[in-house]
Amino acid sequence: MHKHHSALGVASSLRPVQPVTLVRPHAAQRAARFFTEKFPGRSLYAVKANPSPDLLLNLWEGGVTHYDVASIAEVRLVHDTLPEATLCFMHPVKAEEAIAEAYFTHGVRTFSLDSQEELDKIVRATNGATDLTLCVRLRVSSDHSKLSLASKFGVDLADAAPLLMATRQVADALGICFHVGSQAMSPAAYAEALTRVRAAIVSAAVTVDVVDVGGGFPSVYPGMEPVALEQYFHVIHEGFESLPVSYSAELWCEPGRALSAEYASVLVRVERRRGDELYINDGAYGALFDAAHIGWRFPVALLREPESHAKTIGFSFYGPTCDDMDRMAGPFELPADVQPGDYIEIGMLGAYGSAMRTAFNGFTNGETVIVEDEPMASLYIELAEPAKLAGRVIKL
Repeated sequence: MHKHHSALGVASSLRPVQPVTLVRPHAAQRAARFFTEKFPGRSLYAVKANPSPDLLLNLWEGGVTHYDVASIAEVRLVHDTLPEATLCFMHPVKAEEAIAEAYFTHGVRTFSLDSQEELDKIVRATNGATDLTLCVRLRVSSDHSKLSLASKFGVDLADAAPLLMATRQVADALGICFHVGSQAMSPAAYAEALTRVRAAIVSAAVTVDVVDVGGGFPSVYPGMEPVALEQYFHVIHEGFESLPVSYSAELWCEPGRALSAEYASVLVRVERRRGDELYINDGAYGALFDAAHIGWRFPVALLREPESHAKTIGFSFYGPTCDDMDRMAGPFELPADVQPGDYIEIGMLGAYGSAMRTAFNGFTNGETVIVEDEPMASLYIELAEPAKLAGRVIKL
């Protein structure tokens, strides 16, 4: 893998024809250190956000030792990449064969569920194992988040007590988990969810050993500037401390976006300009799935020497495929003099960008290049090396 000092250096020296993924190992390790040092419990990386083996290794270097896996393919990947890692199979609906392979072949001992049927399946697949940590997923609100995760999984509070009591009977350790939705913009999301956890524990009168607050921790995007993550941690810690749980109960979280977003960006080339529409060489079927299908606005920067001083205007993007849906509405703020042949960096794509990429229409990603400059936005900039901040506009 090539290494360059900066995104601008890659554009200037390589002049790539295909989109290039720019990765920043130092940013991933910094995010990992932040969570492992400051979150008042254990941090599990949610692998679905970005399953790159290189990223997994960087998070391990940053201190992350536990991984939230959602499929048997992710179980195999992390086990092969990090044989000493602890894997937690946190998808609430799993194939019985996947549970058995995870338990007997890969040493997985932690599973989530949200129904009696799934509990029965886990018991059968593990031959009645007595060393299981079983986390019952509780349905909570996604009102404070940009993307809801409130409808597909989770047992309703009114139905939680029988499932918690049944799970307690077969689990070595009983947990309650939830997910407030992706990109939670207020710590109140966790406070409200933990209030529901309290109600569930009281109604079931069970001893709980693990409380897993899931993911949802935000990153920085245009128009989405969250408060400091320490404020989220403070609210979670206060809520956890007030719960009627075992004196030795553990607090977990499952960040995906917050650990991986700053790791990667994509370098694209402008192939055509039509008014305020730019035709670029990546799009909805590549790293920009979220920009196309849910209107996510990523930070963008024109990479040109000398730097443009034109006023900025809002552009929309078309991707390289023949599909009209390959459109990213934006608006993406760029200098008004952008033209064909220019290169644009689209930032904060370490979360879900690489994971959603396809080869539709024959358009695939080009090289992956390590760069040493800072990501286009950061919640962890206080830990950055001053030398790497030169020439970057970092949003907090």
